[in-house]
Amino acid sequence: MQKNALLSVSDKSGLVPFAKALVEQHGYRLLSTGGTAKLLEKEGIPVTEVSDYTGFPEMMEGRVKTLHPKIHGGLLARRDKADHMAAATEHGIEMIDLVVVNLYPFEATVAKPEVSFELAIENIDIGGPSMLRSAAKNHASVSVVVDAVDYDRVLAAIGDDAALTSLRRELALKVFQRTSAYDGAIAKYLEGQVNEPNLGDISGIPSELDIQLPQVKSLRYGENPHQKAALYGSFFDCFEQLQGKELSYNNIIDITAATYLIGEFQKPTVAILKHTNPCGVASADSLVEAWEQAFVTDQQAPFGGIIVVNQTMDADLAAIIAKIFCEVIIAPEFTPAAREIFGKKKNLRLMTVKGTLPADSLQEMRSVVGGVLIQDRDTMPDRPGDWKIVSKRQPTAEEMRAMIFGWNVVKHVKSNAIVYAGCERTLGVGAGQMSRVDSSKIAVWKAGEAGLDLAGSIVASDAFFPFADGLIAAAEAGAKAAIQPGGSVRDDEVIAAADERDMVMVFTGKRHFKH
Repeated sequence: MQKNALLSVSDKSGLVPFAKALVEQHGYRLLSTGGTAKLLEKEGIPVTEVSDYTGFPEMMEGRVKTLHPKIHGGLLARRDKADHMAAATEHGIEMIDLVVVNLYPFEATVAKPEVSFELAIENIDIGGPSMLRSAAKNHASVSVVVDAVDYDRVLAAIGDDAALTSLRRELALKVFQRTSAYDGAIAKYLEGQVNEPNLGDISGIPSELDIQLPQVKSLRYGENPHQKAALYGSFFDCFEQLQGKELSYNNIIDITAATYLIGEFQKPTVAILKHTNPCGVASADSLVEAWEQAFVTDQQAPFGGIIVVNQTMDADLAAIIAKIFCEVIIAPEFTPAAREIFGKKKNLRLMTVKGTLPADSLQEMRSVVGGVLIQDRDTMPDRPGDWKIVSKRQPTAEEMRAMIFGWNVVKHVKSNAIVYAGCERTLGVGAGQMSRVDSSKIAVWKAGEAGLDLAGSIVASDAFFPFADGLIAAAEAGAKAAIQPGGSVRDDEVIAAADERDMVMVFTGKRHFKH
């Protein structure tokens, strides 16, 4: 019996040798459409236009060409049912044994800046998904290929019934994964066109969440060796690994946290993180100077930590950092000399950031029992001009600079978060404690361990001081200014405690919890 294959692809890579093999080695008759048919004809491969096969012309600018009973009947007919085969014979429907379709490039089209709505709509494929779904539903009899990487596997399986049967089920799964992702991309685009974002909503929260991401890397394990893990999505479109061991689950989480933190700063800045918490951050006129001030904040935590900078890393800083053990270093670029220095540490992971982060980085998602939580990432800029100075004493210019710096850091510290800072440098960080006073004690202790003097420092708190005791403890440690959201029922008591100690108190009106 004559075997028929229908080929209709947007991405034509690898198609010609595949089509030749189908005809010359396996005796298939090829059916095709449009540009695919023209390419096969140009290459001297025998092909029958679908319109000639169906007896029905393409129309409506190609919107209607494969939506025909002779196509879908040939795909959906069950070969093991006599009534199906009788109906096919009665209506002149031949069986189609292989379908090769990849879809109009909708995702690539809408990713282009300034793409028109009309062009986006025209790149919604209808016939392609219909054929794929028909063939995938009837995969017991029909082979269906949606990805050119599978061409060789199909050719190798033809003629081996057991191998082909197993492969068909795998390929059918791949089809439904692809069409699901395709429909999800269309729905996401249309939702963005239909729903105007709420005032202050920078990214839009979908009314229905559909997640379709390709697995890009199977990880050795998750947070702990007994946990399985894999990476999905476009992480490696955003970062390039230049050297070092494979990234771990924890590395990837830390790299993400470090990238978000360093984005707060314009001057040359170094940040050192451990378990996503910044343990030392500083801005200066040079990265070497920034490193010295960031590192002294906590000289123990950087061991096995993450280092991120926002300028090209040169040999001067590389030579200093190479003296300690760290897991990952992230920079926009590394000079050849810096690469040579780090190249001696074969396990050290060097990462660069590729351009700007994607739009989906504006949202974050966490799994919960029975579902997920999704929210806008905490990126709305803080405007010092909107802050309120609620103390009697006004801040000096240096105190205000220190408060701005400390406020940019504290939003990246796990709650309850306390940061003591000087002018553009951290002095002590307290993270993730059950009480704000405990976080403050840890930050003060850390500063003492580092030999740093907190006299004249500022203290930043991610949420309000619920009682005056936290503010008093900061004053006793040497802080002369405090920045916090405000909003406690005891704000008056906290402000009074600040005034009694000649401290500056600034309310930002914005909380930065980070759980």
